[in-house]
Amino acid sequence: MAKGYSKSDEAGRIGELRTLLHRANRAYYTDASPIMSDAEFDRLLVELRDLEVKHPELDDPDSPTKRVGGEPLTGFRQVRHRLAMLSIDNTYDEQGLRDWYERIRKAGESGLFGSDLDPPAIVCDPKIDGVALSVRYESGKLVHAVTRGDGAVGDDVTHAARAIRAIPLTLSSDDGKAVVPRVLEVRGEVYMPAREFERLNREREEEGEELFMNPRNATAGTLKNLDPKVAASRNLSFSAHGRGEVIMRQDGDANSFAPTFSEFLKRIRSLGIPGGAMTTVCRSLEQAILVIREFDTARHKLQFATDGMVVRVDSFGLQEELGVTSKSPRWVVAYKYPAERKTTRLLDVLHQVGKTGKITPRAVMEPVLIAGTVVQHATLHNYGRIQDAETEKPGVRTDVRIGDAVYVEKAGEIIPQVVGVVLGERPAKARRILAPDRCPECGSIVEVEPPEAADTPALETVRRCMNPECPAQMREKLVWFAGRKQMDIEGLGEKTVDLIRGSGTIPLNSFADIFRLHEHRSALLELEGMGDKKVQSLLDGIAAAKSRGLGRLLASMGIRHVGDTTGKLLGRAFPDLDALLAAPVDALMPRALKKERAAELGLPADPKDRPETGLGKDTAPVVFAYLHSPAAQKTWKDLRSLGVSLESPDYRKHGAASGAGGPFAGKTIVLTGTLENFERTQLAEILEGLGAKVSGSVSSRTSLVIAGDAAGSKLDKARELGITVWDEKQLLKALGKA
Repeated sequence: MAKGYSKSDEAGRIGELRTLLHRANRAYYTDASPIMSDAEFDRLLVELRDLEVKHPELDDPDSPTKRVGGEPLTGFRQVRHRLAMLSIDNTYDEQGLRDWYERIRKAGESGLFGSDLDPPAIVCDPKIDGVALSVRYESGKLVHAVTRGDGAVGDDVTHAARAIRAIPLTLSSDDGKAVVPRVLEVRGEVYMPAREFERLNREREEEGEELFMNPRNATAGTLKNLDPKVAASRNLSFSAHGRGEVIMRQDGDANSFAPTFSEFLKRIRSLGIPGGAMTTVCRSLEQAILVIREFDTARHKLQFATDGMVVRVDSFGLQEELGVTSKSPRWVVAYKYPAERKTTRLLDVLHQVGKTGKITPRAVMEPVLIAGTVVQHATLHNYGRIQDAETEKPGVRTDVRIGDAVYVEKAGEIIPQVVGVVLGERPAKARRILAPDRCPECGSIVEVEPPEAADTPALETVRRCMNPECPAQMREKLVWFAGRKQMDIEGLGEKTVDLIRGSGTIPLNSFADIFRLHEHRSALLELEGMGDKKVQSLLDGIAAAKSRGLGRLLASMGIRHVGDTTGKLLGRAFPDLDALLAAPVDALMPRALKKERAAELGLPADPKDRPETGLGKDTAPVVFAYLHSPAAQKTWKDLRSLGVSLESPDYRKHGAASGAGGPFAGKTIVLTGTLENFERTQLAEILEGLGAKVSGSVSSRTSLVIAGDAAGSKLDKARELGITVWDEKQLLKALGKA
């Protein structure tokens, strides 16, 4: 709560903060004139969020706090564009640009432009290397944001767009005079700023994950992630570069809002939509070519990746007269700059292991200057891309060897990558790059994806260490293991894990070591910030975790292909670890078994009556191999000796329909709001144990919504769809606890 505000003023303070933060976003992204620091913005955002929690009755879907993202989606909705999003023709040299302009000029001479024989004004606009998006506002409110898709139909990514601070949630005039159309649809580019792209790839590199090839690839992956919190965490930006459907409040066509493209950009900027910061109106082609040449030098210093300059006729009226072909408009062309390529010498290849076990080859080269920066390291992506070209495997990019002279480019002008070899300069002693068949960190077995077939060898995409206790992975594994939705060990978060592992006196290098921490109570008390109360809470949390059961344990260990759902299913299919280990590999996918084999294993003849494990013919062998590996055998032995339960309280006898006849059996249930008697994860487990499926979003397939205090949009949607809604009192009654 800011100083000087009493409780009676809190509603007013909420309104004041929302206005201020909206204004700060506009000043930063649209006006390029920040009115506060990032730290101040974050402080005010936290203050607003705290006040909104205290006053749920003042909820506003357009509040700046809503940009942090809501619940993950289960899939994308397809939306048809009101006006098609056509692709743009490209040209790669100045002659191609001259040819395009000559066609435009001749159209004017032929009388297409009426009596106006002067060459039309054209506009040069940087071609941002991002993802095209159509953002629609109705009565000044953001309605939806849709990807280009096939030009006619795209994916609804509004959940992600609302998390992008550069996209205003509501439109307002900066001077109170600009008209807000009844419908305003802007086309633009969502992109990842260079500093954010570098941060993201730096983190992925440190974790051994495959790097994003370019900012566009990273942006597309972010938008298509079903969890809006991913978009909120990656600080995407947006710049408008086109017009979609425009419907005025009064009579008048779209051109009455703005007759030209350059004027359109000015109008939407006055409403808070960023775009056109580097747009230049040119009166001749020669002026446009000069702008393009000058921008080629300046673009390397920008915070967004560019691969060209879009040149278009400025007048919307002339654009309409020129029309479109079957694929693209005649009135616009994209001039593409050639990628900067340098040669250098490959000195070595490092094999990096990340937290998921992924092993990635990383080139070490003689330093070379590319696009304004010195490059010494570059991604080789995966071992499939650097295999020997003599094998003639389909899709082989190049045969790279240590000692080779290599071509290096910056993908998207940012991330360096090796794109080829100067074979004529290959030294006699050039060494082949051998993909490790054992983990370079722990020596454990390596899984190759996809596995090589004996007859037609396939290129691998991923090589992965299969030991979840590999030292390179272990820190992240420990944090995950202790997480709230895994073993739920209170007090063992990232900071505490790092504190203990960095002490040098307390071993924490395996899952078993967590359950040995009680032996080091005195040493724990000596660590900074670890008082008696905190240590006791940690040890109590560890003791409680021993009884989580087999399903939770499996899901918490970071075993490849075994997440939360698969862990639960395995816990329902097998009564304990011994039964799981005794099962042959095909028993890990019981619903795929033939009747004869099912009978041998004592399973029902009807596949529907057999347990589901979540594993299939490709994933079951991988899980089976780990469960029986020496590393896993040691883990099971240690956990058993430490009193960790390896039994499954969720086990269901084959053919028994859990919850049959009960009020929850076979129903799809959504939980929303805060419940007094249940934590949401706990309630989900109870309902699933009674035969229900718990979903994260409301749809026509939802059977029941259970709503607690401060239930939000899910409750509204349930009412719109006519779905049954229970409060906590009805829930307790159905569970026999009322």
